Amino acid sequence: QVQLVESGGGLVPSGGSLRLSCAASGFTLDRHVIGWFRQAPGKEREGVSCISSYAGNADYTSSVKGRFAISRDNAKSTVYLEMNALRAEDTAIYYCAAKSAPSIKCTIHSREFDVWGQGTQVTVSS
Repeated sequence: QVQLVESGGGLVPSGGSLRLSCAASGFTLDRHVIGWFRQAPGKEREGVSCISSYAGNADYTSSVKGRFAISRDNAKSTVYLEMNALRAEDTAIYYCAAKSAPSIKCTIHSREFDVWGQGTQVTVSS
């Protein structure tokens, strides 16, 4: 079964760090664009970051540039989101998603992604 599973969320103080993981099963991770998205209560889903197939080109939404970093470990079929200098407004459920068609570039438009994980909660206090 094609599946993505997020992990690594939790409760963290403002200014702290977390690393989220997105583990793939049932398909070859390195062929796919992987995106991270988040949804806070009362807000629409927001694209956070993405990483392209193969070469690893990345994009970020403006509010996380310089604070978050996306990376992939193809041997582990896992994509990571390193989250630093966390703020209260980063509180959300974070989802990873995969795009079916390989691409050397990526965008953070949710409509382009086909396979979605179930999400992991990130809560930033103070």
